[in-house]
Amino acid sequence: MGPAATTRRRTVLLDLDGTLTDNHDGITRSIVHALAALGAPAPDAAALAVCIGPPLRASFARLLATADAAVVERALVHYRTRYADVGWQENFVYAGVHDALEALAASGARLFLCTSKPQPYAERIVDRFGLAPRLDGIYGADLAGTLDDKAKLMAHLIARERLDAAACTMVGDRHHDIDAARANGVRAVGVLWGYGSRAELAAAGAQALAATPDELPGAIAGLTAP
Repeated sequence: MGPAATTRRRTVLLDLDGTLTDNHDGITRSIVHALAALGAPAPDAAALAVCIGPPLRASFARLLATADAAVVERALVHYRTRYADVGWQENFVYAGVHDALEALAASGARLFLCTSKPQPYAERIVDRFGLAPRLDGIYGADLAGTLDDKAKLMAHLIARERLDAAACTMVGDRHHDIDAARANGVRAVGVLWGYGSRAELAAAGAQALAATPDELPGAIAGLTAP
């Protein structure tokens, strides 16, 4: 294969929050910390849960009811101060995820992380929880926000790794994952143990759903079978 060639090897792109790990406490407590630093009240639990998965800039703009980018960036600074210290550790791997990744790797698939979480935190998390050895690459958002849009992040990953989009499957728990996959000509499997509902994932166009991590290899194989 030449240096500019694409590979058709089966590839799985994996979301992080709500798919591989549950970082609910770290994310929501860091959001509340940032809002308090700006004198804003803490939202209720349901409003905080919606913030797990999507880019934080959009979430802070909504929570603060502002279109002022400078205010959003100040919120992010406060968020990252707490998150970089303790928030990223307030996290756990969903039961069955390690086995699912092992099964996917054993099947010959390449596995790449594709997450809206900033790259430095994503790398720290997968290393701490023993997920890194199963991953062929880690792709997260940049701190400046140019890859906050998950469709752009996925396009960047596909181009950088010279992947054939038609041989890729995105796995995630929110409609943002499915939307990004569709924008890039990638198949999508929605997972039901995270923060998106069955209705949300189906409406976004997920081609298969997995209720538990042990169902994931079969759901992916069902989409990619000849």
